[in-house]
Amino acid sequence: MLAVCLTTILALSPIASYAQAATTFSGDGTALKATALGISLTAGDTGALPSNGGNLSTSAASVNVLGLASADALKSSTSGSGTSSQSQSQAANVSLLGGLVSAAIVKSNSSATCSGSTASTSGNAQIVNLVAAGQPIVVSNPNLAVSLPGGISLVVNEQTSSSGGNTGSMTVNALHVTGPGIDIVVASTHSDITCS
Repeated sequence: MLAVCLTTILALSPIASYAQAATTFSGDGTALKATALGISLTAGDTGALPSNGGNLSTSAASVNVLGLASADALKSSTSGSGTSSQSQSQAANVSLLGGLVSAAIVKSNSSATCSGSTASTSGNAQIVNLVAAGQPIVVSNPNLAVSLPGGISLVVNEQTSSSGGNTGSMTVNALHVTGPGIDIVVASTHSDITCS
């Protein structure tokens, strides 16, 4: 009888309500993802962060699919705990589509945080020595679009975010190349959070 009473008290207590409304997380990081002409490639992908948070990380020394993409020192991580969800990804010596797009270092990071029950997001990309179709590209504002020969388009520091009330989500793709049958993303990070 005592056990039944304790169970009823615990089920109705604020402690039980708090446990049901815990902060939840999601996130992932991918250093390189490419599809073109029937070829599909993914390197340095953390996989999805569990909703209860934790830490995931991965790395690859190098990847090279001739004519499509090559990169070295690919690393990604994602984590969620307390009031923050964050992800990082990077690659070095990046060459895409036979050198049409290249960069010495490509990094991105994203985060989603709670301030009380209000969510906010942030993210950015850092790219060193970016060259597209032989022209140096200076990275400044997010979502810089560059048209390239052959119907290819490049978006630099591509950012997509949403936040409202207790939820926030941020995705950053440092480089995103698309074209006929082509979709290549370098240093992609995603973070989101639902605040309790």
